[in-house]
Amino acid sequence: MRKILASIAAVVLLLPLAAYAQDGKTSLDAVAKAMGAANLKSFELTANGMTYAVGQSEAPGAPWPRFHVKSTKRTVNYDTASMQDETVQVRVLEPPRGGGAFVRGEQNLNFAVSGEHAWNTAGQTTTPVPLAATDRQFQLWATPHGVVKAAMANKGTLEGRTISFAVPGKFKIKATVNDKNLITRVEGLVANPVVGDMPVEINYSTYQDFGNGIMFPRVIEQSAGGFPSLALTVDSFKPNAPADIKTPDPVRQATNVYSKVTSEKVADGVWYLTGTTHHSVVIEMKDHVILVEAPQNEERTVAVIAEAKKLVANKPLRYLINSHHHYDHSGGVRAAASEGLTVVTSEVNRPFFEWSLASAASVNPDRLAKAKRKAAVEGVGDKRVMTDGARTVEIHQISEIMHHDGMIMVYLPKEKLLIQADAFTPVAPNAKYPVPPNPFSEALANNIGRLKLDVAQHLPLHGRVVPMAELNKAIGK
Repeated sequence: MRKILASIAAVVLLLPLAAYAQDGKTSLDAVAKAMGAANLKSFELTANGMTYAVGQSEAPGAPWPRFHVKSTKRTVNYDTASMQDETVQVRVLEPPRGGGAFVRGEQNLNFAVSGEHAWNTAGQTTTPVPLAATDRQFQLWATPHGVVKAAMANKGTLEGRTISFAVPGKFKIKATVNDKNLITRVEGLVANPVVGDMPVEINYSTYQDFGNGIMFPRVIEQSAGGFPSLALTVDSFKPNAPADIKTPDPVRQATNVYSKVTSEKVADGVWYLTGTTHHSVVIEMKDHVILVEAPQNEERTVAVIAEAKKLVANKPLRYLINSHHHYDHSGGVRAAASEGLTVVTSEVNRPFFEWSLASAASVNPDRLAKAKRKAAVEGVGDKRVMTDGARTVEIHQISEIMHHDGMIMVYLPKEKLLIQADAFTPVAPNAKYPVPPNPFSEALANNIGRLKLDVAQHLPLHGRVVPMAELNKAIGK
């Protein structure tokens, strides 16, 4: 039975632990008793350690970029199905390799989820991020006590020492119980727009009694997609601490966050599609249409494709050009492939997309899984030219850029337009660029010079359309 996560806690409250004995779940009842689950409604912990930017590796198959967690505070309220993480972190590698926010020095992050609503807070600005809701819900219910409560609310089973349950369309969990009836490992499959089913494993160790029979681990180690994603040592744990995590009104009222598409014509047959933090470009050819970038998730890319079909109603979409494999820029590739678009990407990324587009999506079957279509992927080396005799589209590898080993940019020589992601993101008008300059932007400028590209305007896949002079300004030239 499908339930929104916000209802899990309410179900737990309505069904006392003894009720599960009638279903033969005495072992689950014993786990709950050993953990002190009935006595824990909320908690606050502080910790330090390492975190990693999942989906942002410098190349497919490489570990996720690592950050040092100077401090983090996690607040959880099981009754309201809400969680908030407030973290101060510092990038470990300098100069940076891979993705994640490019910030020198300390970076302050404030992430939250409540029921189906997820949001980020930076200073006085709150941004809804529905795409993050499923993963944050998983993090909440994969906590040791969350496992017990969610299993009881979702008709979980216990065979031997393994608790199993699922939240349909969100995630599946198997949790291992030790001989003291404590949760020591959580293995999850989480719905992911890039790889279908994302495997996540969490190991809990060094349990301590924090009063009233409430046991909680001091050490938390987590991996995602086979690579480390979190390693924390708990400094303090406060059971039943105040945890009034309220969804801000702008987040509650936000609708169609990813499906709002605004198109701007920047040249004959070329449109810049915005509406969220990640953009796309539509290029009309003689007998077909090229889409540059399918970011974020299925909802976003479906909306972008619909807009492209309105802009060029009489020609088929044939190609999707993908800038690089980072998950925020490839979250809609599966949706594009379900529509029959051939994915064109760097040769570095081709094996990854051949694998990810063939991967199962059993937790939340997406359009590609339902279409049962074999996706076509084509790799690009240093350069590829696509032309119909009237328009030429050049695809170039961005060499020696530390953000990603397989980044490509798209250049339209007749229109003098350059399309790229993450190498250069213009700041807001009148804002200042960082000093020293972002090394990714310096690498882009070096590549433009190396290839002797005559760029009049940048169409960045973040930010806004700007002249070439803006990039020169960003790198201090």
